[in-house]
Amino acid sequence: MLPRRHNGRTMKMKTVLVTGASRGIGAAIAQACAEAGWDVALNYAQDAMAANAVAERIRACGRRALLLQADVANEAQVQAMFARVDAEFGRLDALVNNAGIVARGARLEEMTVERWRRVLDVNVIGTLLCTREATKRMSTRHGGSGGAVVNLSSRSAQLGGPNQYVDYAASKGAVDSLTAGLAKELIAEGIRVNAVRPGIIDTEIHATTALPDVIGAAVAAIPLGRMGRADEVAQAVLWLLSEASSYSVGVTIDVTGGR
Repeated sequence: MLPRRHNGRTMKMKTVLVTGASRGIGAAIAQACAEAGWDVALNYAQDAMAANAVAERIRACGRRALLLQADVANEAQVQAMFARVDAEFGRLDALVNNAGIVARGARLEEMTVERWRRVLDVNVIGTLLCTREATKRMSTRHGGSGGAVVNLSSRSAQLGGPNQYVDYAASKGAVDSLTAGLAKELIAEGIRVNAVRPGIIDTEIHATTALPDVIGAAVAAIPLGRMGRADEVAQAVLWLLSEASSYSVGVTIDVTGGR
């Protein structure tokens, strides 16, 4: 990684890998990180055009953007993705486990095993795989300099997602458990693990998967009176990545509008 100079001093810029960064919350997180001075590795699954658009916005901030296509549930692809971060950036300082999927709203008896496996593979196995590879690079036990991991959970982990996506809610409950356990496991090695738990955020995921009557009632019950914005979630993630949150370990921040 090439050093940069600021006020006559040579600095190493911090790097962050954001999974699922081509749109929605992930894109907003990548943008916020770039504006805060981070070089950003952008993981995406399929939408190269959208990922390129995010990368251009990052470069417009004067930061480096590295595009990384990979299915986070695929071990070989995840390992190759981290190898590219090593080769291009030379270091990794933070990971945001944002990649996640939710299937179309349905009751339990309408769901298939194939659906469950895919949701759990991406949302849980993907988080485990990426955090494992990041730990190998950031942990002082492995010669790293420490770092931060922020997991994206969901308010549904606590509410259960009835009549829509109990499988998604269960996967995010697993993310909550991983956050609690890994925070204690990795803090002595210089890695802070925390999470953000969004509520109903105004992204395309609701338009394509949620049942209109259910989502309408849920939005009406939000005390703040509206859906959240992706950039509001991104600011919570950015704080947990920053030194301003240096005493926060195993914390989950709710960004839910009071729901």
